[in-house]
Amino acid sequence: MKFKHLALLATIAGGSAIALAASQDAAQAPPSPDQLVAKLKQNLADGAKKLRQYEWVETTVISLKGEEKARKQNRAYYGADGKLTKVPIGAPPAKAESQGGGGGRSGRLKERVVENKKDEMQEYMQKAVALVHKYVPPSPELIQKAKDGKKLTVQPPQNGRVRVEFKDFVLPGDLMNIDVDAKALLLAGVNIATYLEKKDDAVTLDVIFGKLTDGTGYNAKTTLAAKAKNITVVIENSGHRPLGK
Repeated sequence: MKFKHLALLATIAGGSAIALAASQDAAQAPPSPDQLVAKLKQNLADGAKKLRQYEWVETTVISLKGEEKARKQNRAYYGADGKLTKVPIGAPPAKAESQGGGGGRSGRLKERVVENKKDEMQEYMQKAVALVHKYVPPSPELIQKAKDGKKLTVQPPQNGRVRVEFKDFVLPGDLMNIDVDAKALLLAGVNIATYLEKKDDAVTLDVIFGKLTDGTGYNAKTTLAAKAKNITVVIENSGHRPLGK
């Protein structure tokens, strides 16, 4: 199965590191929507800028119905032009050779059916990747639009976190949740419920964040689930080190 276009997801994993670093006394009231929006917009740029000083290993695993179908590793870093660059690690997987002999017309027809299914799956995942790009990293303009349109809700603190809900963020009926540490205003996670073209074609995205020794936030693990196709894509970023060392 051809999953090369799924590597586009790494841009997502690399480009959405948000560090909402602002000191706040524990006794203070939860941040207001205005405060949260201001911090989100400010730190979207600051977090991405810090991450550009590093390189890391991106591991992408694609599974179908719970069975691993593909695994790929890239060395990832931002170039001088500010664009994310990925260099494959190791040799590319060997291409399977078609079995000859005895297939006849029936065999060739079966091969075409299989190839068509692969193409359909690849196209489906391309659409999913393109859709996710609209959410992660969250657009400062869409964040402001959600607030101005009263589509943003700040939930009361629970277990030390504040949840910010964005309804209709990109598509009608979608939902994006951002969990923020209520005390230190550090980003804890993002999860999105959306769909491809039809609402019953659900796609979810969950992001778990990590923090480097200098405080730089990064996407430690991103999980994309396309339930309609029983496809799961897991991207993990690890081994961060200063670029050029």
